[in-house]
Amino acid sequence: MAGEGIPAYFWEQSRKDNQEIIDVGTQNAASDNDNFSYQNAYLALVNKEIAGMLLAYRLSEPENTENLKDLPEFIRPLIELEQCVPGSFYINMLATYPKYRGKGVGTQLMGIADKLAAEADCTMISVEVFEQNRGALRLYQRLGYQIAEQRNIITHPCHPYAGRIFLLTKDIHAAADVV
Repeated sequence: MAGEGIPAYFWEQSRKDNQEIIDVGTQNAASDNDNFSYQNAYLALVNKEIAGMLLAYRLSEPENTENLKDLPEFIRPLIELEQCVPGSFYINMLATYPKYRGKGVGTQLMGIADKLAAEADCTMISVEVFEQNRGALRLYQRLGYQIAEQRNIITHPCHPYAGRIFLLTKDIHAAADVV
């Protein structure tokens, strides 16, 4: 839901024999050292029911700029945007189930991201959002994020979007001022 089909694309690529795609995702999430890990995932519960999730971590400084030519064409704009903000606290995914939208769950999860960014000694928080995801874009801007960069989306069957993807950032010092 939050990955717009992109994680499933990569899980499909690394699937072995008759392995179920969800098992590949589960194996990746069980990793102790990958960014896509349970260690970087946070759940919002309402009455013991999962209402939303956040996957966030500090982006590492690029050792050598990742060779974009080695990546699928549709993913390159997303990686280019990540490369604009090395060392930032990166919100990879934020999702709320539809029945919990508009009830503050996303805002509370973003508050967790602010605290985690401060604990990670980051000076900036970053997030990418597809132009069509107007609700998420409004949320981020309401919380003080500003569009820093944008790229044209390269369409692909794994995600239904065309148009642009935005990189939004917020100075971590501004995080304490946002309510």
